Amino acid sequence: MDSMEIMKQRHSVRQYLDKPIPDEIRRELDSFVALCNEESGLNIQICYDEPECFNSRMAHYGKFENAGNYIAMIGKKSPDLEEKCGYYGEKAVLKAQELGLNTCWVALTHGKSKAKVSSGEKEAIIISLGYGKTQGHERKSKSAAEVSNIDSSSPEWFKNGVEAALLAPTAINQQKFKFILDGGKVIAKPSGIGTNLKIDLGIAKCHFEIGAGKENFEWA
Repeated sequence: MDSMEIMKQRHSVRQYLDKPIPDEIRRELDSFVALCNEESGLNIQICYDEPECFNSRMAHYGKFENAGNYIAMIGKKSPDLEEKCGYYGEKAVLKAQELGLNTCWVALTHGKSKAKVSSGEKEAIIISLGYGKTQGHERKSKSAAEVSNIDSSSPEWFKNGVEAALLAPTAINQQKFKFILDGGKVIAKPSGIGTNLKIDLGIAKCHFEIGAGKENFEWA
């Protein structure tokens, strides 16, 4: 399945089946995350068979069910930590989708995670993981013109990138990001005020890059 198709199929899922993730899928996901850590300098960890994190009052409020696995997005404290966690976390999310798993980005509606956070590090966000009771559902989306400076003369790769970015999950579906084509370079920035804007920007940049093709542009 191509990447665009995976992005289209992936929706947030909060209710999971009480079904363990098989060892071979864990191995594939673990080695993918190890590569992401190597490339990014992050300390992403996957916690399996650990229902405690989603056994809190906040998790019940968030309507989570059987959420016994999660990806903890951790890294050294720095101004770009959240954006980096969004970018690499979404890579892991798309890999999980490709492997037949479902996910949901979770900022506040969870308890304490069991991931190991060293001194100088921060857990930016976690992502629930498992076999969904459903595949989730599509949500309302802004138009390409609302999130970019796209026009009739925009190159095909830019249009594809913006289309892919619009498939990116964002906190409360706010889609508060902007992609500006400036010469051959692309400026990506959060727009307006909202929650988790830097994480959302990282997620959207991951999608944009896949849609546009890394070889077609440079980030400004």
